[in-house]
Amino acid sequence: MTRYDAVIIGAGLGGLTAGAILARAGRKVLVIERGNSVGGAASSYKVGDLFVEGSLHETSDPHDPRDAKHDPLTRAGVIDAVTWISSGTFYEARGGPIGTPLTLPDNFDTARQVLVERFPEARDGIVRLLGEMEQIASAVGGLSRGSRMFRSPSQAFSALRNMLPAIRDWNLSLSQKLDRIFGNNEAVKATLAANLSYYHDDPATTWWVFFAAAQGSYLLSGGRYVQGGSQRLSSALARAIKAAGGEVILRRTASAIGFDAHGRIANLRHTAKDGSNPQMVETSRIISNAAPETLASLLPTASSAKLLAAYAERKPSISLFALTLGLSKPPREFGITGYSTQLLPDWMKRLDDYAQATVLMADEPGHRMPPLAVVDYAAIDSGVPVPPYVLSVVGPDQLSNWDGTDLDNYRAKRARWQDAIVTYLDGYYPGLAASVTASTFNTAFSVKQYLGAPQGSVYGFAPTPPRSLLSTVKRTPATIIPGLYLASAYTAFGGYTGAIQSGAACADMILRER
Repeated sequence: MTRYDAVIIGAGLGGLTAGAILARAGRKVLVIERGNSVGGAASSYKVGDLFVEGSLHETSDPHDPRDAKHDPLTRAGVIDAVTWISSGTFYEARGGPIGTPLTLPDNFDTARQVLVERFPEARDGIVRLLGEMEQIASAVGGLSRGSRMFRSPSQAFSALRNMLPAIRDWNLSLSQKLDRIFGNNEAVKATLAANLSYYHDDPATTWWVFFAAAQGSYLLSGGRYVQGGSQRLSSALARAIKAAGGEVILRRTASAIGFDAHGRIANLRHTAKDGSNPQMVETSRIISNAAPETLASLLPTASSAKLLAAYAERKPSISLFALTLGLSKPPREFGITGYSTQLLPDWMKRLDDYAQATVLMADEPGHRMPPLAVVDYAAIDSGVPVPPYVLSVVGPDQLSNWDGTDLDNYRAKRARWQDAIVTYLDGYYPGLAASVTASTFNTAFSVKQYLGAPQGSVYGFAPTPPRSLLSTVKRTPATIIPGLYLASAYTAFGGYTGAIQSGAACADMILRER
């Protein structure tokens, strides 16, 4: 029986990042992935001639040393293994209470100018808010380096000083923060948080500090897309593991975690996807990309109960639907002006109305559409093959909106929503509907089926405000079971940056251990 220093369940970005860092540090690593390829949510594939991006629309620039991905991807050996293409701007915000569309640049200085010019009555608030976001995003980027940051006392002091605005408002929600600064100016609030579904579905339960760090990272370093699709990043990480002597095996499913007579992790059993060909490997450390609920099913009863209890108070994140359209013409010919458009519906009069959108797909399509993020991959040098020209349309969703017990009814309802969304978009961009030549529509139910996320969650746990500073610090890759770790969105917060950051934190924790 082969023994490994660490066995990783699932080849998502968190697990792959942890595996690459550990393998490059000389540890013997095995990654077990149940799918046909690595990546999990960070995957790209084709349906016929239609290129489908699994999740990535935009991330912050990892080449910026202040970005939280910079250190992990550098240590994993892949920061230059892919090409990071600039998105040009952050997003165009339109609809809802915003009025005339506004294009938000992807850097703080120009964003301040554009926002102040559009909302002169809110000048002081805009300057204050963006200043705090810049401080918080810079601090988080520095603190993400962990103990290595303290090798430079000046950098450590600067990062800690920049966290002061966050500590002052540590428990505030996004709504509370924006209300304090902008009052009832819903237009500026909606513009600043038009892309809320990148993180959550309700500003009243979105942690302000998390939003400041995540949103601020785009304005700090600029938006980027992995040229050719997110699969290239996932594959580069897998190659880095193999080049360092690690192993990555596909189409294998973890079936049970075994313990020795002293109650310590001793082995992991895995099988083919159909349950055949059982095999066992020895290890004392297991890293999981899966949700705690899924991981608990691999443990003995007592350990399973302990693990579930440790995360019982954490709420799962929202899910998303993703409609990918293949068009016969470039989207710009229909009036789509940039790479990313955040389209808020007319029924949204206040930013807090965003919270009503998640449940809309429980019913048949009617007069209310959810907020949409519309991404035109042809607007930048994305490397996405054409034709058809790919347009991605994403919005908030939840698993309870869909009944998967009758697949025929499920597919029929999904088709009705697809038709309604395309018709809705055609109202903004005339001629778009007639140009659709291909499509695929993934819902929260699809996310559950593909990723195995129990609630179809795409971001792990919801980014809700913590009760205290101490409860935030407790978010760690280590679980309550010694030798069992999480390296995924479920460690802290989701998204590409969160998953990669969690993988690095997990690897560092293991490397510090004897």
